[in-house]
Amino acid sequence: MRFSLIELENWKNFAGIKVPLQQRAFLVGPNASGKSNFLDLFRFLRDLVLPGGGFREAIRLRGGVSAIRCLAARRHPDVKVHVVVDEPEGTPKWQYELHFGQNNQRRPLIKQETVRCGDELLVDRPNGDDRGDPERLTQTYLEQVNVNRPFRELVSFFESVRYLHIVPQLVREPDRSVGRTNDPFGGDFLEQIAKTTERTQKARLRRIQNALRVAVPQLQEIELWRDDRGTPHLRAKYNHWRKSGAWQNEEQLSDGTLRLMGLLWAAMEGGGPLLLEEPELSLHPEVIRFLPQMFARVVRRTGRQIIVSTHSPELLQDEGIGLDEVLLLRPSPEGTEVTLAREHEEIPLLLEGGVTLAEAILPKTRPEKAKQLPLFGDL
Repeated sequence: MRFSLIELENWKNFAGIKVPLQQRAFLVGPNASGKSNFLDLFRFLRDLVLPGGGFREAIRLRGGVSAIRCLAARRHPDVKVHVVVDEPEGTPKWQYELHFGQNNQRRPLIKQETVRCGDELLVDRPNGDDRGDPERLTQTYLEQVNVNRPFRELVSFFESVRYLHIVPQLVREPDRSVGRTNDPFGGDFLEQIAKTTERTQKARLRRIQNALRVAVPQLQEIELWRDDRGTPHLRAKYNHWRKSGAWQNEEQLSDGTLRLMGLLWAAMEGGGPLLLEEPELSLHPEVIRFLPQMFARVVRRTGRQIIVSTHSPELLQDEGIGLDEVLLLRPSPEGTEVTLAREHEEIPLLLEGGVTLAEAILPKTRPEKAKQLPLFGDL
């Protein structure tokens, strides 16, 4: 399944947006336009259903309702989230809608929650029980196993969302992974590799090894090993003047190598939607150019939805990217606007004239006064 429609009101940068999503989507916009906050919506839905999570915890992790509410919110201060989830054949199956705010004590409260399966309304809150016991409105039905059985498929889908933004320094310090699970910044990346079955682990590392040789020709071999304390380490053998080559563990591997390893591992995992934040960081432009094709093959092979935020001209040079796959984020005093590239009449015309997608799109997201930045050196 995949997210096919996102509607937000007063969610962080977005005072009000309604945008469709394809199986593969690229978020493009200037700094502070809300790309990370758009991706955080999906993480929020995941946090609602995670064991040990739930509505109150998801709000707390984001600093409270006041930190989530859009600064441009005026007449309607509540936050609204509405998502549509399609089946693999493209038929809309699930709809989930959540409105929330806070009381005078700044406690988060659910104002409305609905779940639909096709045309059938399964949940419509607040109901009579909620009105009789307002404390119930501090929990969603998603997180309650005693009531979510009719829509547990939707719960499992939200739980399958995976966000990845590898921070190489966290990977290099494996002690930081102790007690971490599904760390989006790679703190438990080595543990994730170690926990897979030996057969799967070796097969995936072999595929990563073959892929990495394109970016790092001198690479010979990759393997996982444990030190005397049982801590997992990733090491790679490089061509060297010695016949046996030279081994380097994660402490010596470059940022780009570690980030690409994490990206390739996540791509092979399968599962639910994969959120990638600026995957081009630390990678060579020639490698970045082929990431969209890799994402397309992952989508075809696994059916997994991939949503990517990017600033990279190289990534957007791929001619296979459709205009309905690119979401343009442009900030304004009334909140960030989100539009599909195909909604801008001039973009298809520019492409027909031989301009690349990057050349047609990136100028629309360029800060107007970027040329003034060099003046900082004169201050």
